[in-house]
Amino acid sequence: MTVGIVGLGLMGGSFAKAYKEAGCTVLAHNRSRDTLELAMMNGVADGELTKKTISRCDLVIIALYPRATIDYLKEMAPHIDKRTLVIDTCGTKRDVCQACFPIAQQYGFTFVGGHPMAGTQFSGYKYSRPTMYKGAAMILVPETFDDIAFFDRVKAMLAPCGFGRVTITTAEKHDAMIAFSSQMAHVVSNAFVKSPVAREHKGYSAGSYKDMTRVAWLNETMWAELFLENQDYLLGELDIFMENLAQYRQALAAGDRDGLESLLREGRLIKEEVDNIDYRSR
Repeated sequence: MTVGIVGLGLMGGSFAKAYKEAGCTVLAHNRSRDTLELAMMNGVADGELTKKTISRCDLVIIALYPRATIDYLKEMAPHIDKRTLVIDTCGTKRDVCQACFPIAQQYGFTFVGGHPMAGTQFSGYKYSRPTMYKGAAMILVPETFDDIAFFDRVKAMLAPCGFGRVTITTAEKHDAMIAFSSQMAHVVSNAFVKSPVAREHKGYSAGSYKDMTRVAWLNETMWAELFLENQDYLLGELDIFMENLAQYRQALAAGDRDGLESLLREGRLIKEEVDNIDYRSR
């Protein structure tokens, strides 16, 4: 299999390394020439992905920001072979899929929206690794949902990455879920460290601080674009969160121990239900 990787950051670099370790031919494109040359020099990329070489690819993975993904596909679409499968890795799916499905239809190849649920708080090629996706979930947003043979083909092409689970969904469901499960975590973590006390916490913090603030260290350019593209769903989750926080504040301000215990109990029970674990028995 020949795989084209567009963007050699954390995600794209990890895809490139995974496919290379699996024995695939990897062609790569990156905005920074230095990173591309490094990938070719250390054997991760076998050559450059260009308008002339992209037709050789069985699979193309576009690991760029949403707007850049759309622009790249528009430019390269006339040169992509009809047998080629194209998958993106953007953290939101509605805008990308709405733009890219018609492009793929026009030129006869297949586009599937994708979102690998893996990563770290660090970014860049130097942090990429071939095992990044091992055991992780991969979310796919196809244009149609009634072709089992096609889904098997996609899963086979992704097999070298070692995903533990593939979820098929719509762009709308994806963006609604990601607003809660990913974007809210980044917003809350980033806002949490803005307390003046954060600069004095050393010696007073343990695992809970580390867990809460891990994703506060983020790529603000990428996340701002993702937040704005998912504005409606993210605002909805923020409203729910702020309403819940207001209840805790009200109980604290009123010295209402019973009310505070009730709120805390409710949150604990929901966590136990979601995780299907009874923490009291541990």
